[in-house]
Amino acid sequence: MHLNVEIKAKARDRAAIEAYLQAHNADFRGVDHQVDTYFVVPAGRLKLREGNIENSLIFYNRPDQAGPKTSEVHLYHPKETPKLRAVLSAALGSWQTVSKDRAIYFIDNVKFHLDRVEGLGEFVEIEAIDVDGSLGERHIRSQCEHYLRAFGIKEEDLLEQSYSDLLK
Repeated sequence: MHLNVEIKAKARDRAAIEAYLQAHNADFRGVDHQVDTYFVVPAGRLKLREGNIENSLIFYNRPDQAGPKTSEVHLYHPKETPKLRAVLSAALGSWQTVSKDRAIYFIDNVKFHLDRVEGLGEFVEIEAIDVDGSLGERHIRSQCEHYLRAFGIKEEDLLEQSYSDLLK
């Protein structure tokens, strides 16, 4: 388990965000076409991410609120995601699928996603990650707030819900 603080917002000026990331020597990992399948669980969220770069089974609890959101995340990196998706769908049922193209960048422990989500549009995610508890929630929250200001994201562009909720 690790601690995340995340911000999700509409990306009104994707080019400006990309320029900022490039100017600050962000590590570009590539563009990944990802399909997230959400499964029915009694609490939190369980999703299987299938992509060319990232493949993960992810369980998390996160409040629906605009601005920085803290979540506890459990990750597993499966090798055969189609088989796992079939097993989880049969056992739990799925309730939503989200398809997106995601440009992935990193600056230190902060991960940036520039997303084009089918049926929704363009978004930016800022995800500060504390994998071992050494940074603390206050520090990773301040990192998110720093990039929120640096990218010029306005309060009305902040999203409370996940893409899966927005597609419902």
